[in-house]
Amino acid sequence: MTTANILLYAMLAKLAFVLIILLHVAPIMAWAERRICSWMQNRTGPNRVGPFGLLQSVADAVKFIFKEDLVPAHVRKWYYLIAPGICVVPAFMTFAVVPFGPVIDWNGVSIPLQLANLNVGFIYITSISSLAVYGIIVASWASNNKYAMLGGLRSTAQMISYELAMGLSLVAIILNFDGVDLMEIAVSQGGPLMVFGREVSFLPNWGIFHQPLAALIFIIAAFAETNRLPFDLPEGEAEIVAGYHIEYGGMKWSLFFMAEYAHMITASGLVATFFLGGWQAPGAATLLTQLGVGAEIFPYALAGLQVLAFLTKVVLFMLFFIVVRFTLPRFRYDQLMWLGWKVLVPLALANIVITAVAIAMAVR
Repeated sequence: MTTANILLYAMLAKLAFVLIILLHVAPIMAWAERRICSWMQNRTGPNRVGPFGLLQSVADAVKFIFKEDLVPAHVRKWYYLIAPGICVVPAFMTFAVVPFGPVIDWNGVSIPLQLANLNVGFIYITSISSLAVYGIIVASWASNNKYAMLGGLRSTAQMISYELAMGLSLVAIILNFDGVDLMEIAVSQGGPLMVFGREVSFLPNWGIFHQPLAALIFIIAAFAETNRLPFDLPEGEAEIVAGYHIEYGGMKWSLFFMAEYAHMITASGLVATFFLGGWQAPGAATLLTQLGVGAEIFPYALAGLQVLAFLTKVVLFMLFFIVVRFTLPRFRYDQLMWLGWKVLVPLALANIVITAVAIAMAVR
């Protein structure tokens, strides 16, 4: 088999793997949210369709597919129809540069477990993720509804404000690991924690231990960017009925639903990559050695464990999204903007300066 064929088949396999995860995250997370919410509120939750209610999301999906596709007469039709696609496509594209495993060797060909191995991954993420706001703007304007417009205006201001804090928080990580390639950042987090050239053997070399403030800022901004509680002001039911998607139903509404969960899994993948070691799995090599895994399959078994470690970190952070949703109340809009501009942005700028000074002193 030629190198070109190996790379082609590897790309198709990686693409299928990522698409399967992204397409299934919405129904699985919808079920998980309802079940976890019911446990937290001492209720039952979905438990009728399938074992433990697992098929409830499938029933909902079938309902959306066969629901009548209405287009209200007062909307701006073509913009109204393309808006859900503008929301969901950037959510899928952003995950392309997230490395979910190491570089493996197959018949002498190096295959990175990452859809797009870009050496400007950070710039790609900030560029593509910012496009999602246009889908919300177009949906709110095309709906020709005052409540949808209010939701769109809220979302525009919110996402632009917190994009700045999110990007600035990652600058400190880039300074710390000296690169913008996400695969290189994940590789740099292997081994024990290194602080100013000294080893701290009981902690992994993860970004959260180097930059705890940047991690906090990024996580808060991720909640705001995904419009999740306590930052779901664009969908404030008590104030603006339903927000920017008030005029949408059926599969068009479910695309907004899917985009939100795709943004959540992308944000979780970025948190894992920048702050939780990415696909690094401390102790995995030692475990395989103790199990007596043969040298021929050792690198592939290790890569499998590392992919599993990455997925575990993503799932845990997705569960954190759910727990926060049913724990914290919604902010007022003035509190939301105050937190973004007067707290997170100054803290992120101060963190960049402190990190740069610390690195300069360490080099000397």
